[in-house]
Formats: sequence, structure tokens, C-alpha cells
Amino acid sequence: MADSIFRKLRDGGEEGELAPALTIEETVVSPFALDVSCYLLANLSSSILAGKSKSEYILETLKFNLFFLHYRVFIKSSLLCRGLVLVTFSRSPSFYLQFLKQRGIVVSSSSKWIRVLDCYTDPLGWIDQPSTGVTEGPSLVKLNKCVSDLKRLFSSVIDAGREMVGDGKTRFSVAIDSVNELLRHSSMPLVSGLLTDLRSHAQVSSLFWSLNTDLHQEKVTNALEYISTMKANLEPFCPSPDGKRNALENLFLAHQDFGKGRFHVRFKLRKGRVRVMSEEYHVDQTGINLSPISSAESVIAATKSLIPKASYLVHFNLQLSEKERVEKEKVVLPFEHQDHGKSTEIYDGRRTLADGKTEATPLSSGELQADVVSSGKGGEIIYFRDSDDEHPDSDEDPDDDLDI
Repeated sequence: MADSIFRKLRDGGEEGELAPALTIEETVVSPFALDVSCYLLANLSSSILAGKSKSEYILETLKFNLFFLHYRVFIKSSLLCRGLVLVTFSRSPSFYLQFLKQRGIVVSSSSKWIRVLDCYTDPLGWIDQPSTGVTEGPSLVKLNKCVSDLKRLFSSVIDAGREMVGDGKTRFSVAIDSVNELLRHSSMPLVSGLLTDLRSHAQVSSLFWSLNTDLHQEKVTNALEYISTMKANLEPFCPSPDGKRNALENLFLAHQDFGKGRFHVRFKLRKGRVRVMSEEYHVDQTGINLSPISSAESVIAATKSLIPKASYLVHFNLQLSEKERVEKEKVVLPFEHQDHGKSTEIYDGRRTLADGKTEATPLSSGELQADVVSSGKGGEIIYFRDSDDEHPDSDEDPDDDLDI
């Protein structure tokens, strides 16, 4: 499943289409969106350095000498991702460069496949001469001092990409480690406009970002999901009882399985179709590890765990015992058809007997006799009509004369 995300980001969209976009959602109880972003960053970097693409694999496999086939494959290959622009908000550029170095990907000032736009060091322009903590040279890392100016940020991303691939049809990917800081300094319409403009640019191959859903209103997350073609969210094995909010008060529930959970991805396909896939994740010192879900029972258990448990929200038991359930089924409700092999009648509030039997003596005093209460027939709701002048009506409300 994670490979499917990587392939869509690597191959990008067709010519004339919007670039694929991925939203990686995290919560307080499962704060591992950065690990997923680093996983995709390492795979995209390896793919760009290897110079491999889907169409190039086809070319190497077929080995045809037909001119038109070579021409078609060459045009498609030129549209694939050849560079990466990394926009950092939540971590410094040196953090990501060190991460790539640990994965065996060497990044130097002469690297022409990656550019880092530093929005972490001085996002508001308060430092005169900031230090990025990177020694690879000024051409690799570029400082952005005003993250609230989204038009300038858009131009900086495009200019950084064109430094790598030029102004032709060759494209590049854009990775934003977090949009939480963007939403802190700019409004939601402006941020969504920035992401849409990046997707619409002819040289942007793909785009992905991370988001903490606990920090924003539901309308914000819905807007970002609408822009995305893929949505990935991390679900812990022990979610918070309310399902969404107040997760800090329930961290002890997920303490034992912290770092483990399920990774759900929703793909938006053509013609409005949606495909949902799930895997298990485990986060350790080396990063995030993804594996298939072990069994069908695990899927059922995971589905049930996503449903909020109402018992945490109230101070009384909502479940019925077996004895209570049996007694509840014995209750005969007013105006309810009770066949049991007999002719169907509508109970109108009088103690009537079927098949022409004489009517039982009414209890004018309003007190129930002992034999009625202890007859052993189970639960029963008994009431008497206020007036015999009223015509029996199955839709009549016996309490319509009360001044409530």
C-alpha cells in the first residue's frame, strides 16, 4: 500500500491533469506523520537519483527499435519527476539532510536534484543574519523569511524547482513537511489556494504535506482532504474514547501500544470511485515500518475500535443484562399489534376481551388489584382512557389533554 502511494507520487499525473496530492493526517495519540513524510522523502530521493521511471522500465524491457515507440516513451519520460523541492516548517534543513545521509543518500552543494526552502529558521524575518546549520552551500538551502506571504512562497518554490530542471517540460515534486505552521500565519482559503496553485503548475509532478487534525477545526481538514487525491491517516491500536478530541486526557489508554497502529489510505480514482487500503505500522528508532494486516479478525477489531464507545461519555451503564433483555421483550406496548396466533386487535385503553366476551369490570377507583400485578404474565403497560365518549383511534395520544 505504501508502495502504491510512492508510485503515484513518483509517476505524477498525465499531461494536462492536476498533480497528485497526498495529505498525511496525524493526531496527538499517533504523532507519526513526520515518519511517513521521511519515508516518502527517502524513496522519492532514491528514485530520482536512480533515474528510473515506469516508462524507462518499459523501454529497457521491450528493447524495440521502432522509432515511434522510442519517441512515445521519450516524451512520457520527460514528464516524470527529475527533482525535489523540500519546504521545511517543523524541522530544520539539517535534520532532513542528516536523515537522507543515514539512508545512504549523499546530498552536497553540487546536487542538482534537490532544493530545500527553509521556512523553519526565521519564518517571520526577525533575525538579521540567521544560520541554517547547513554547510553544503547557499545553492542547496534557500531561506524564506516571510511565510505569511504565500505568493512569494509560491514563487520561491517554483524558482527552486526550475533551478534543477529548467523551464521545459521536465517536472519536479514538492514536499511540505507540515501545513500546521502555514495555517498558523495564514487563513485557510489562502493556504488551500497555494496548494491548488502548486498542483495546477505544469512543472509540478506531485505534492504531499502533513497535518495534525487535533489542532484544527473539522472544516479545515475537510478542505485539505478535498484538495487531495490521496489521504493517509494513522490510527493507533487504542484510540481516544471520544474518537477525535480530548486525546490528552486518555493517553494512558494508548501507552502500551504507543508507536503501533494501522495506516489507512484513501485513493480518489477516476469517475468518482474511492479505494481504501490499510496496513499495520510500527515506529522504532530506524523509522516507520509497514506490514500487511495479519488476519481478517484484526480488520474487524480495527473497524470496531474506530467506533467511539458511548460508555465513556456517560456515568451509567447503557448495556442490558440477559435478564433485563428478556423482561424488556415481554413488555406489551400500547397501540402495538400482538398477534400470537389470534385475531389482530388494536389496544384502545379499555380492558376488552376478544370474540364477544364480556368486558371486564373497570377499576373506577384507579387502583390496580393485586391479581393483575402478580398475574405472572410478564411486563405490561396498563392505562385507562379518560373518557368513553372518545372514539378509539390508533393514532390518539393519551396524554394530549395534559398541560405540559
